[in-house]
Amino acid sequence: MHQKVISFIRKTYSTPTDFIPLHEPRFIGNEKKYVMDAIDSTFVSSVGKYVDQFEEMIKKYTGAKHAIAVVNGTAALHMSLILAGVKRDELVITQALSFIATCNAISYIGAEPVFIDIDPKTLGLSAESLKNFLKNVELIDGIAIHKPSGKKVAACIPMHTFGFPVEIDTIIELCNQFNIPVIEDAAESIGSTYKNKHTGTFGLLGTYSFNGNKTITCGGGGIIVTNNDEIGKLAKHLTTQAKVPHRWEYVHDHIGYNYRCPNLNAALACAQLEKLEEFIENKRNTSNEYKDFFSEIDELEYLEEPENSKSNYWLHAVLLKNREERDLFLEKMNDNGVMSRPIWALMNKLPMFKHCIHDGLKNSLEIESRLVNIPSSVRI
Repeated sequence: MHQKVISFIRKTYSTPTDFIPLHEPRFIGNEKKYVMDAIDSTFVSSVGKYVDQFEEMIKKYTGAKHAIAVVNGTAALHMSLILAGVKRDELVITQALSFIATCNAISYIGAEPVFIDIDPKTLGLSAESLKNFLKNVELIDGIAIHKPSGKKVAACIPMHTFGFPVEIDTIIELCNQFNIPVIEDAAESIGSTYKNKHTGTFGLLGTYSFNGNKTITCGGGGIIVTNNDEIGKLAKHLTTQAKVPHRWEYVHDHIGYNYRCPNLNAALACAQLEKLEEFIENKRNTSNEYKDFFSEIDELEYLEEPENSKSNYWLHAVLLKNREERDLFLEKMNDNGVMSRPIWALMNKLPMFKHCIHDGLKNSLEIESRLVNIPSSVRI
């Protein structure tokens, strides 16, 4: 089975080298042109026309009312938590099966993550598990209080894992009953839609990442999106060191953050956004080929987009029968130059978060032990 898979992936990603990476960027458009234009303008930092253009392109693409370009996806999450009003020692609902950036951002606030199980079909926060958790939450004077701990539940951050949308409408409906703001971690899902609406645009705030390994990249970069006028304005202000506009004076009216995206990165992002739909179509074609191929292999299951969704298929994933089979698969793939990776360790297993509240995480534990990501780059 392993040799058959290796041969198919090598055929699918025919490259001049023996090594097939997990996900590498593609620069086949106006990237050099726009970056050189930014250099020639001398506006290479957080002021420049490409920063504004990047934000306008994201607004037009996603339908969000406001878009604020920042240095990376983690900064976007951190700022979104601040904008949502999360404070130290409060609880933030999220998933244990996640990249660590989500929990790191919660920790920057001094808040504490609460880990809710995933839906195995979406790999993201389960609406049903959230509903069960909220049975232990009550509204007191309009504030959601977790009865066992007595702490305020200040926000909920579901993540659209690998570009697979969660059941975000149901999650928001449940959270609205307890006045819990929802921040979508859409770092991996630019271009993915749920019920024909872009991920990241359902909650109070949404965040995207443009790290080097994402569907499109600008090296480092992120975006905050929101339809709330007050929050949109404040987000731009706080991420620009909270400087009050003036021709020459330095006046600051809040604790600010040096989080604005540099013009050089934004120039790269604009060129990549021009290719986004082409890249997604390419990756979805690869998905169809993987699906057909793996349907003939009993030892594993290829994961497809959930119902009511269109995924960008950022990372393709397969499920092995158990951890032993997973580890053997990883060994064979990587020994033969086909880069493959397990999903992240559950956050509650890490020393920083092992004390955090969780609901048993049955599905998360099973997926963690069986899932492998396989090469997922755009093919050229």
